[in-house]
Amino acid sequence: MSHVPVLLKEVTEALAIRAGETYVDATFGRGGYTQAWLALGAKVIGFDRDPQAVAEGQKLAAANSNFRIIHAPFSQMDQHLAAASVAGVAFDLGVSSPQLDEAARGFSFRADGPLDMRMDPTQGHSAADLVNQLPEDELADLIYTYGEERASRRIAKAIVTARTEQPITRTLQLAQIIRAVMPKRPGEIDPATRSFQALRIAVNDELGEIERGLKAAETILCPHGRLVVVTFHSLEDRIVKTYLREGAARQGNPSRHAPMTPLAPARLTLIGKQPVTPSKAECAANPRARSAKLRVAEHTGEAS
Repeated sequence: MSHVPVLLKEVTEALAIRAGETYVDATFGRGGYTQAWLALGAKVIGFDRDPQAVAEGQKLAAANSNFRIIHAPFSQMDQHLAAASVAGVAFDLGVSSPQLDEAARGFSFRADGPLDMRMDPTQGHSAADLVNQLPEDELADLIYTYGEERASRRIAKAIVTARTEQPITRTLQLAQIIRAVMPKRPGEIDPATRSFQALRIAVNDELGEIERGLKAAETILCPHGRLVVVTFHSLEDRIVKTYLREGAARQGNPSRHAPMTPLAPARLTLIGKQPVTPSKAECAANPRARSAKLRVAEHTGEAS
């Protein structure tokens, strides 16, 4: 369990950890955040839908009574924990390094593996299911919407043509189909990057999970509890930024046709005017940190 998550120091400081208080590691992974908080005397509850991550969490729970792991999506944390029961919740969104590094999980186009991409391999449809079954127009829309890929229609057409000859079941098989219609240019990212991101987001309903997870986290936060979120791409960050800004605005009915009502106090207070980003040293040590953004808010205690 030596994996060190992005912005570990900054996330830990943003939570303003107090010994004896309870914090939620919404994306346990390999426990990098959790172990840092336990070392400060905190009690920690971890959530993860990846069975491999949960198995690692169970080992830590057996060795430390201040920690427990729950095998569930973070969107369900309010179903497992009482309202206003925790002092802080942290999210490290997206795919974890262990998931990317293990070819058998099917997340990466850099090594051959089954085209799966499910964070919980026991649930839902795999990426291979989507690639082989979706109509061409739906596949193109998925790649464009979740991958922000401008060549989505060209890629979808190539995939549909290829699957008529044989099913697409391997990561490198799909990557090669994409690369054939989008040759890599010097200095550019791998042509398969955005399409793989799109499939992963769709397979795991990542954007829906974020929206539900933020609401669930706000429910279990006690007054002045901290909500800390690390994002890695614009789709994630847009959802988080919008949610926090709306939570920090005074609530009321702005319609001029409705009776005037007093504005309700804001539910959240934003901490910091701009997102925190990794240092040059961290980016050099871990290139995956380069696009990370950390946003922080504090619960005011007002109901949503």
